[in-house]
Order: sequence, then structure tokens, then C-alpha cells
Amino acid sequence: MIYRHAFTLRAPAGRVRAFHAHPEALAAITPPPIRLQLRDAPASLESGDRMRFTLWFGPLPVHWAARLEDVTPRGFVDVQESGPFRRWVHRHAFLELGPELTEVRDEIEIGLRPHLGWGPFGLGMVLGLPLLFAFRAWRTRKLLEAA
Repeated sequence: MIYRHAFTLRAPAGRVRAFHAHPEALAAITPPPIRLQLRDAPASLESGDRMRFTLWFGPLPVHWAARLEDVTPRGFVDVQESGPFRRWVHRHAFLELGPELTEVRDEIEIGLRPHLGWGPFGLGMVLGLPLLFAFRAWRTRKLLEAA
């Protein structure tokens, strides 16, 4: 399955890209009650880099490892190497619509794991993606439009 989300914000594309180039941005745009704990991450994103983090759903830890690909000024791709899904390929794109206007596009290829526990958990995560990305859009606007 494929999930797509897009939003615009009043900020230059370079600022939007620079914000997303730092792994700490992921924690800054993760909605409560989920807590993201970076375990191993590069200082800024480059192709071939790997990140490891834990998503805490209350007391339940979900460990995730991702490899970064195709890191350019226009976006990047993160590919789950280990985690709750059989397949997770997340494409991030930053499109300059004007000097102070950027569209952020997310496209995720998702494959659920045929597993008694991870299958339903992954489905729950997929069903929550619209809320997750609505929060991310709101939080990104709040952080970058005020700058």
C-alpha cells in the first residue's frame, strides 16, 4: 500500500531541507503520546547513513533502524532495515513553490508484516498516519514559519 501526504508552508525550501537534515527534527515533529528516542544517528543526513531509534508507545518500545538513500537538496528516502513493517520506504520531497513557499511531500510504500503481533500493530500505525502527518504539518509550520 502507498500513503501520500503533502502540505505547504511559508518558508524557503532551503530552510525546510536544512531542518529535515538533522535527525533531531524527527523527534521535534513526533506527536505525543509517542516519544522518539534517537539511539544512533548522524549529525546530518547523507546518502548511505543509518539511523536507529526507538518509538515509545507508552511503555511499549518499538525499535527501528533505517538507511538513508538519495539525499539531495530536494529530498531524501529512508528505508526501514529493521522494525515493525515488512516494507517501509519513505520518500520526502521539498518543492520550492516560491521564494518563501515550500511544499513538503511524503510518500510511503508500506508492507505489513504477516505476524500475529506486528501485523495488527503495523495496521494500527498505518491507520494513524493521517493524524501523525497532520501533526507533523502543524508542528513543522509552527517551527519554521515563526523563524
